[in-house]
Amino acid sequence: MKRKILFLGESYRADAITWMKGLKEFGDFDIITWELQTPNHKRFKRILEYLFSPVTIQKIIKREKPDMVIAERTTSYGFLAAISGSKTIAIAQQGRTDLWPEESKLYPFKKFIQKYAFKKAHLIHAWGSVMAIHMKASGVDMNKVLVLPKGIDLSLFTPSTNNSNKIEAIVTRSLMPEYRHDSILKAFGILHQKGIDFLLTIVGDGTRLQSLKNLATALQIENKVIFTGRIPNTELPKLLQQSNIYISMPITEGVSASLFEAMACSCYPVVSDISGNQSWITHRENGQLIEVDNIEMLANELIWSFENAESRNQAIIRNRKFVEENANYDINMKVISEKYHELIDSQT
Repeated sequence: MKRKILFLGESYRADAITWMKGLKEFGDFDIITWELQTPNHKRFKRILEYLFSPVTIQKIIKREKPDMVIAERTTSYGFLAAISGSKTIAIAQQGRTDLWPEESKLYPFKKFIQKYAFKKAHLIHAWGSVMAIHMKASGVDMNKVLVLPKGIDLSLFTPSTNNSNKIEAIVTRSLMPEYRHDSILKAFGILHQKGIDFLLTIVGDGTRLQSLKNLATALQIENKVIFTGRIPNTELPKLLQQSNIYISMPITEGVSASLFEAMACSCYPVVSDISGNQSWITHRENGQLIEVDNIEMLANELIWSFENAESRNQAIIRNRKFVEENANYDINMKVISEKYHELIDSQT
């Protein structure tokens, strides 16, 4: 009999799609999904929906009889999985701690429900070692933790050769304040003032779209910046392959599939100097680490990375090899799928 999984989380996210696709492909699972329907900006209504959601989820479990419940984010859907009553539960920490923003009034509450989710889960995903550090510090039973990224599809994200005589950079993160697209645009404003030619492609959608377009115009670089809007993940490899530098400046990070995708497609990574990126990037060895919001440094390091073509090309080769060895979706999702089958077997 085919086994069934209930996935709690935002099913439209590329990360979630990869996770579910892998479980179908390598674990032969049937997957049903549930997520909150109220948009994030309707805060009160969303909280209200969240409070009533355990009843809805339990009804789905009673009707569909899934063998297992899996959920993303330990402080939201992960907690809902923990109180679902399912015999087998796996939750995934998405950020470095998931307790963000740290200055939030809800911080103590998030910490409390995360602790409960950790306790109830039979398997906890740390997509990278930076997440496992937080779990250990939180007193998690580390025997329940699987430190392994989902990986990326290396048959889609393939290497390319870019012999362009100018910077052709790409940003693939959501257009939200925490990803600091404004700092990236301002750094390119400096390049423009220095007479350095470039093309900047900004992929995705988010609350900052219009203000970022306005900023590009104010910096007089609007005809050198392309805003693609949201695109299917299947179109992303081509855009990465056409670029020579990948930029990501978040102020917080867990494990970035976007970074792995860029590394697989021969993009040289220029990323913020935070623990989530330090796990994979060593400054001026296989990429650049930039102090958060340091616009001058970002501009200077972009110039350095482009002028040092030999160093950049060696890094590109090294990064592809690293992704093949550590973030291969075919290998990692097979391991995860087998682990789920073992878990279900051990609970029946």
